[in-house]
Amino acid sequence: PVDGLPGGEGAFLACSFWLAEARAMIGRHNDAVELFEHLIALTNDVGLLAEEYDPTTDRQLGNFPQAFSHIHLIRTALALTR
Repeated sequence: PVDGLPGGEGAFLACSFWLAEARAMIGRHNDAVELFEHLIALTNDVGLLAEEYDPTTDRQLGNFPQAFSHIHLIRTALALTR
């Protein structure tokens, strides 16, 4: 359906954090830290994240702020400390 918004979808940030968490859980700690640090760098000036991120425009997209993104940021941080 047409939603009246231009463009396509961005990367769902919760899934990106899930990937970092999964890497930590299978022992790929360095890869997990690298991705986690990249994702943290996407936060705005007060540390908030939206639902999605568009790497081509370097912009956060979708619902803002998005609790799912922040929940999985915390889960990934915890996985990295184990």
